[in-house]
Order: sequence, then structure tokens, then C-alpha cells
Amino acid sequence: MNHHRRLRHILIGVSFTALMAANAHATPFINEIHYDNSGADTGEFIEIAVESGFDLTGWSLSLYNGNGGGTYGSSVSLSGLSYGNAFNGYHFAAIDYPSNGIQNGAPDGIALISNTGTLHQFISYEGAFDGTSGAATGVSSADIGVRETSSTAIGHSLQLGDSGWQDPQASTKGAANTNQTQFANGLTIGGQGDTGGGDGGGGEPAVEAAIYDIQGAGHKSAMEGQTVATSGIVTAVTSSGYYIQDPTGDGNGDTSDAVYVYTGSANPPTVAVGDSVRIQGEVTEYARNSSELTLTEITNSQVIEVVSSGNSLPAALSLSAPTTHIDTDGLGSFNPATDGIDYYESVEGMRVVLNNAQAVGATNGYGELYAVNSATATGMNDRGGITLDEGDFNPEKIQIDDTALNGNSPQAQMGDSLGSVAGVMSYSYGNFELLATETITATDGGLAPEVSQIVAADDRLTVASYNVENLAAGDGRIAEFGQQIVNNLNSPDIIGLQEIQDNNGTGSGELSASQTYADLIQAIKDAGGPEYAVAALDPEAMNSTGGQGNGNIRNGFLYRVDRVDVKDVSFIDGYDTDTYIDPAGVEKGSFDSSRPPLVGTFMFNGQEVTIVNNHARSRGGSDPLFGANQPINTGKPEKRNAEMAFVNAFIKDMLDQMPGANVIALGDMNAFWFEEALALLAGQELFNLATLFAEEERYSTIFEGVSQALDHMLVSGSLFGSALFDYVHLNSGFLSQLSDHDPLLASFRIARISEPGQMLLILMGLVALYRRRQSQLMA
Repeated sequence: MNHHRRLRHILIGVSFTALMAANAHATPFINEIHYDNSGADTGEFIEIAVESGFDLTGWSLSLYNGNGGGTYGSSVSLSGLSYGNAFNGYHFAAIDYPSNGIQNGAPDGIALISNTGTLHQFISYEGAFDGTSGAATGVSSADIGVRETSSTAIGHSLQLGDSGWQDPQASTKGAANTNQTQFANGLTIGGQGDTGGGDGGGGEPAVEAAIYDIQGAGHKSAMEGQTVATSGIVTAVTSSGYYIQDPTGDGNGDTSDAVYVYTGSANPPTVAVGDSVRIQGEVTEYARNSSELTLTEITNSQVIEVVSSGNSLPAALSLSAPTTHIDTDGLGSFNPATDGIDYYESVEGMRVVLNNAQAVGATNGYGELYAVNSATATGMNDRGGITLDEGDFNPEKIQIDDTALNGNSPQAQMGDSLGSVAGVMSYSYGNFELLATETITATDGGLAPEVSQIVAADDRLTVASYNVENLAAGDGRIAEFGQQIVNNLNSPDIIGLQEIQDNNGTGSGELSASQTYADLIQAIKDAGGPEYAVAALDPEAMNSTGGQGNGNIRNGFLYRVDRVDVKDVSFIDGYDTDTYIDPAGVEKGSFDSSRPPLVGTFMFNGQEVTIVNNHARSRGGSDPLFGANQPINTGKPEKRNAEMAFVNAFIKDMLDQMPGANVIALGDMNAFWFEEALALLAGQELFNLATLFAEEERYSTIFEGVSQALDHMLVSGSLFGSALFDYVHLNSGFLSQLSDHDPLLASFRIARISEPGQMLLILMGLVALYRRRQSQLMA
């Protein structure tokens, strides 16, 4: 793996030793943080450490919101700071923030920006994320691996020590930290220090070991920390290291025959592919943070001898990962035959080939592409993707990266054929990845936007749900959204929208979204669609709904004035006082920093239809699927559960009073159809329309190559019997996307109540509801 292979690695992994070599004065770094404590947050600050004599004029700090990746608050200038005590030639300056001035994570970050306006350091707490604005645009944060909570004692902080960031302890604001002494000896900033070059282990006698013995059968080497001498054939070279593989191996499928030799970008490799080399260095297990697996490396390395050049490379192993389980035992045992996470570890660093490779998503901005062997993969959907299912998180899906090819990934889409892709197996940013060493050619798989067959009729109401991904007035996507609504969704009667931003987007001082809605309504008309009106409410306070800072995302409705009337629109009563207990035993607001469900009551053919528009708590802060924590944490599921249970209670009360009521719960639930949140929302009252589709066809978004359903539409029994439903795939899998979600579209027969057929449908729905309740009582 090339630790500095992308823009998002800028200066995250640079040590003081490397920086001081390039500058007469060591550059500054973030040294101490306090952002959360028991009771009301108090005394929040960020401390900067700087070598004596360094001028911070023009430097600044920016705060980043991990939910969306944008900045929040105002940038803070570091010019004219007062320094605290000196220690080992360093001074310490603290920047104070007001109560709640620094967000409480899951995750959030801090960027240190130089006097030239360039990013110097980008760290985060409670998870990692990619910056989407300011100096950190396109850069991934370095998670410091420790956090404060609402039970952290007042007067405590997170501090950088000689061995990295430390759990909360008594603050040392304005002075050197506890366990902090090494300033001139390679103290790292947020990531791995400089490990290039060196003496191969500081003069320690090297242990002679074959690569497969260094690797062993497990996720970490038993020789970690030892200085070793080994040999192999160079199979791939990157800008900061190279891979070597034993030419014959040990014949043991559980042990890798290859290893990565890290030199650092300041010491680029001098070897070439095909060289047979003897090297010496220290066995190291590298990870960016505690949520990720480690990559076994040889660091502080030196080439003892290039024995020969131009050698044939070891044959590439055909990948044959398990197709069901990523992990079955919490990493308690090593089972490459059954657990995907163990299988890829067993071939770490080796030459491999993915045969019959098919893209299951689009190439992203980092040149990464996800693919499967189309001949052996399970859970494939009819558009060429691979769908997440209960109990099957698609371990056969692999990330392909262009690091070794210096940025030559093809621009591919879901369903495109890639032929056979050869390279070396590595690990980065929570994913095993195949570093392609040969040019990849993509053959068009024919992916095209769908046009739904669901259309409105005199006796059929059409309803859509669409997360439009931070849409604000003046957004260049608005015209295309209008075209999608008219041409692909057939101008639905009612559209439930999520992630509508205020009129100036992430600008400050605005809460209304009136112009955002007006622009979208005009775009629909410009595309030849009918007249729509708005049924919506603004958030009750600035920056109270999560999402991008100052964007004030909210849910809203558009409805066709020629077919539908609005009776009422409101937030669910009591949402702001509902609470849940988090895993630490702390009572919190169910909808804090989240979107209150919006209830719209509409009239169609003389009947009421009540729609609850939801955008549940995001999955931000989730562990990587191929991470060190197994089973994974899915980003505060208890909060999503509380939100969905609250919505169900509201609907249950309505149906208890009016058993035949027409009720729909739709939106971005940020939960899969088989997760507890959806079961709580459904209760005994609602039916998930996802069940009308085969499990492999249930998806509305793609994340890291996995098709998955986060958007849902659930209906009462009175509507279920006549329901038609569609996932309208307009964005998922495409290189060009208007949103990271696909819209949902459904229709329901709602004739005037006097029509016998309508009464029959209502009775059918009530019978279905009765049978469900009876079966649950008997279970």
C-alpha cells in the first residue's frame, strides 16, 4: 500500500523528523483537544504546539462536520497567539471555544491550515471522513482513535503523547502533555511517522526468515517489532514502497508468501519489478486508526543485495473468496475458507487475479473501482451490481485501485466487464484492495437510467420519495432533477423530499428553503411537467438537523395542485421531547441533530392520505466492513431505533382511532430492510413495499460497491392490497449522478369511497393486517 497515494493523505502521515529535514523550524501541530464532558460542555479548546521561534501569522484552524464533510462555524486565526510554557524547545498555544463550539463527533474534525491557505494537518475524532469544502476538500481525515463522551470529567482532555493520542485525562492546557517528551525524535502527527530508509532496525541483529514465516497464519505477524532479513521477487512498485514475494512459497494456503516494504515517499524505491532482492528491516503492523486492520510491512528497510534482475514473476493466484460471510467469529480464529476477512489476509501482498471481473459500482474520484467475479458471485441484481442481504455482506466484492498504475483506472459503471484484473493484494482505508499492475479495459455493460412503468390514473395516487443530496437554490443539478421527476418518475402526485437545504446552502444566516422549492417547481414546469405546490416547514433552529454546516437540511413535500389538495402539514407532536438511552447509559434526545419527521395530510378523490416523511440518523461513524471491530458498529443504531419506534407509535395511535386510515411512512431511513429500525417502524401496523421485490433487487443506493436499500416506503393495510412499487434506478452505479440515492415510486388505488371496489381493497388490507397480528400473537 502506498501511504501517500492520494490527495486525501496530505501530511497526515508525516513525522517531525521528516518535517524538520525540510524546514529550519518544525512546523506546528494539534497537541490537545477538549470538546465534550459531563453536563453542559464547558472549557472547550484546541491547543497548538510549535517550535520556539516559529511564526504562526496567517495560520488558521477550521472545524469540520463529519456528517457531510463540510466546515462549520468560523475559521479561527492563529496570528498573535499567546504561548504557554516552553518545553524541549516547544511552546503551546490554546484557542478557546464557546460551550458547544466544537461538535461532539461521530465523527467531526479539525484542520490546521498554513499561511499559504494549504492544508497542513487534518485530524478527526470518533471516526474518519472525507472533507468536502475548504482546504480539506477531497482529503480524508486521520482518526486520532480516542474520544470524549458526555461522561468525560470536566477539566479533562485528549492529549498527544509519545505513543499517540491518549484517552481523556486531566488537562495540561498551555503546557506539555502527560507522557509527552519526544519532540525532536520523530513525534508523529496523526498517522504513521517516517519509516523510509534507515539502518534496518537500529543495528539490532537481523533474524533470517522467509516471507511466509514473517506473515504467519493470522492478521498480525508473530515477529512484529523484530528486525528480519528476507528475500523475494519485486512484484510491484509504488511511490513509497514495493511488494516482494517468495518465488516458491510454502504451499500453505493460510499464509501469505508476500509482504509490503515501506520506504516512504521521501525515499522512493530504487528497485524494479522482476528484481530478486535481499532486504533487511523491522516487521511492522501499520493501521491508520484502531477501527482498521493492520497491514504487515517491512519498515526502516534497506536493500542488502539485488541478486538478479528481469526475473519471471510468481504466478498470480486466482481470487476465490467466500461469498457469504465477512467474519463469523469476531476475529477469534483464522478461517480463510469461510471468512472473507481471513481469506484476503491469507493472500496479503501476493500477486492475484480477479477473473471474469465485473464492475458493481462506478469508478470514484480516487480511481477506486469495486468488482466481483461475475461467474461465482452471489446476490447479483439484474443491473450488474451485488446486493447486500441479511447474513450476506458480499465478501467476494473487492476494491480495485490504480496506485501501482499511477492513476490509470478506467471510467467504468455498474455492469461493465473488466476482463481479468491482475495485481497485488493490499489494504487501505478499511478495505482490502487489488492494486492493479496491468492496464484495465472496461467494456460497456449497457447501464441506462430507468423510466418507471408506474403512472397516475383517475383512481390511482402516485407517491415518490427522493433524497436529493443537499439541494439548495441555484444548484446546477436542479434542472436535471426536474427532468427526472417528469420523464422518469412520470410526475408523481406527491413527492416526499429529503436533504432540501436552505436558500443559500451552506452560507450563514438563512433558514428558509422557499427559493429552493421554487427553483425545483420551476424546473419541473420547464421539463414539461404539471404545476406543483409546497407543503413543508423550516427547521425550528439553525444547525439543528445535522448534515452540512449551515445547510439546515429538512424534509418537505411537493404535490400536484391539479390532482391533490393539502389538508395539513406539521412535525410529529412530541418529537422534541422523546428520548433514548445511549450505550453509555446517558439519556439523549431521539431527534437531536436529526430531522424531525414531517407529517402531511393530503386529499385525493375525497379521501385522506397521511404521509410521514423521514430522514433518520445517518450511519456516519460506522466501522468498515473489513475492519478490526467484528461484528461492526453501524453508527448509533440505537438512535435510529428510537426515531423509528417513535414514528410507529404515532401511526399506531392514528390507526387505533381510524383502522382504515391511509397511512404511508417513507424516506431515507438509513437502515436496511432487515434491521431492527425497520421492524420497529413497521410494528404490526405497516407493510414494507420492499417485500414486493426479490431480495437482490432491493436497493436504492450503492456504497463501496454494495447495492443496498436505505430508502423505504411502508404503508397501512388499506393501501397494501393495491400497491405497485418501484425502485427507479437513476443514480446508483452511474459515473454521473444527481444524488447518491435513487428515488422510490409507488401507486395505490384510491377510488371514491362510494365505489364497491375501493371498499373491497380496504377490507383486503384490513384482513392482511389482522392475519399479521394474529400470527405475531401466536409466535
